[in-house]
Amino acid sequence: MDHKKEAEILNGKLSGLPAEEILRWFLMEFSGKAVFSSSLGAEDQAITHMISGIRKSARIFTLDTGRLFPETYDLIDLTSKKYGITIEVFFPDSAEVEKMVNSKGINLFYDSIENRKLCCGIRKIHPLRRAFAGMDAWICGLRREQSVTRKNMQTVEWDETNGLIKVNPLIDWTEEQVWNYLKHHNVPYNKLHDQGFPSIGCQPCTRAVMQGEDVRAGRWWWENPESRECGLHKKN
Repeated sequence: MDHKKEAEILNGKLSGLPAEEILRWFLMEFSGKAVFSSSLGAEDQAITHMISGIRKSARIFTLDTGRLFPETYDLIDLTSKKYGITIEVFFPDSAEVEKMVNSKGINLFYDSIENRKLCCGIRKIHPLRRAFAGMDAWICGLRREQSVTRKNMQTVEWDETNGLIKVNPLIDWTEEQVWNYLKHHNVPYNKLHDQGFPSIGCQPCTRAVMQGEDVRAGRWWWENPESRECGLHKKN
């Protein structure tokens, strides 16, 4: 079957179901071939909690770009110990990082969108591809409400770029639902969320947001909203 058609069929079948049921279905049907990519954000922590209650052996990984907040590293350790799971950590290629920094500068991303996307490519996209090796399905914590770049995303999609079925179990959740879930289940979360950081990425590319701002306003804030994606969730 055509992969895109398969994704459409699965979206019709699973869209609207509770997030736990969607995750349970994928972890069973794609056993050993479904992987959860976590950025340790609030949504991803909710999914980690759900997955740990369904199948502790499910693969969960995160990307260490080398520019993360100390609070993010603390959360990786805390989450792993709380749930008794292994969160795989993938790093960028050191030679690629050295070449980029020595030719473009340590904070090249502020100079142009081209430079910023180069940095995201080396620090995120390349290790992401290694993490996806041998996988058939990619579990994500995306929500439509997060930004204009995500408003048309579906529960299940075909990711042409990575050649994977992509599932977004929280796609219809509101921010309030996420936080109610974390508090109800006592799920650990990044301390920066309490300091005005609704979305947390690399330290130099993330700032706190002001009241009334979009939840993604603190990510690459010097760019237009339409370009504020790192490429992990590129739409074809």
